[in-house]
Amino acid sequence: LAERRGERDDLGTVVPAAVTSDTTKTVAVVQGNVPELNFDYNDQRRVITRNNAGVTNRLAEQVQAGSVEQPDLVVWPENSSDINPYADARTSADISAAVDAVDAPTLVGTLVPTADELNVQNTSIVWLPDDGPDAAYVKRHPMPFGEYIPFRRLARLITTEVDEQPRDFVAGQEVGVLPMGATQVGVVICFEVAFDNLVRDVVRGGGEIVAVQTNNATFGFAPMTEQQLAMSRFRAVEHGRTVLVSALAGVSAIVQPDGAVVDRAELDTQDVLVADVPVATQHTVATSIGEWPEWTLVVATLIAIIAAVAPPRRRSPIAKGASQPSAETVAAP
Repeated sequence: LAERRGERDDLGTVVPAAVTSDTTKTVAVVQGNVPELNFDYNDQRRVITRNNAGVTNRLAEQVQAGSVEQPDLVVWPENSSDINPYADARTSADISAAVDAVDAPTLVGTLVPTADELNVQNTSIVWLPDDGPDAAYVKRHPMPFGEYIPFRRLARLITTEVDEQPRDFVAGQEVGVLPMGATQVGVVICFEVAFDNLVRDVVRGGGEIVAVQTNNATFGFAPMTEQQLAMSRFRAVEHGRTVLVSALAGVSAIVQPDGAVVDRAELDTQDVLVADVPVATQHTVATSIGEWPEWTLVVATLIAIIAAVAPPRRRSPIAKGASQPSAETVAAP
């Protein structure tokens, strides 16, 4: 994928999007960036929150000046606030000031400790102007070894490197469909976009737009972020939904239901993307039938492989001394 801002590459010409909508919303996708594109960004957690707040404040100034349309909703990236805003007054104040300024419900990615504070949950919070935190979604599919250590005690016998992830991310149970103003937004976090059932759940659950919040800072300039954008474009076509990708350090993007990237932010930059996008409530065939075609193809392929490698059935040999038909008998009509 090598689109530049403003260019179009319609996947819909190959796989037509079955969902159309005359209803549009103005959306803003924030990319606040990090001090460094490596693991050390975690040491700058308060800076990261202020980066995203600063970009949002500048957006608010542009809206007030009339150079940018007032957004109906704003999306911040995953880990845009690694400090728990429910408990930290400074973080909460920074977020509230930015959200109040832009005057639009804003989806904020953060980490929230569990009740016993032994582990954490990767959480998306809808932050409302004047009212603060509202509805929230907890990531349903944390990634093994990246967000939690499977069989931690056994793994530690092999390597103490597991201690680099001292707390496990605990999975949420609820499907991520959150009201943001008058729009129902289906939320998936980072590589949840790779799982068919998780994205399908938010669309079937009423998501009119899909938001993909992600933190790709630790991958630097590796191709991973472009691969994840490709997944998001596929989901847009699959479900006929606008997809908003908000990445901590890039690549953020706004993807139309036909898979076209209408705007994007580059790696290691601060940026904000604003666009009018369609919202939809209809379901595509893929949304309706789900994974059945995939499983049918898998089963059919397995049957074909087994049939191909199975030894041919051998005929039973004629018992010694058994009479055989004569040539005349075989030839007789």
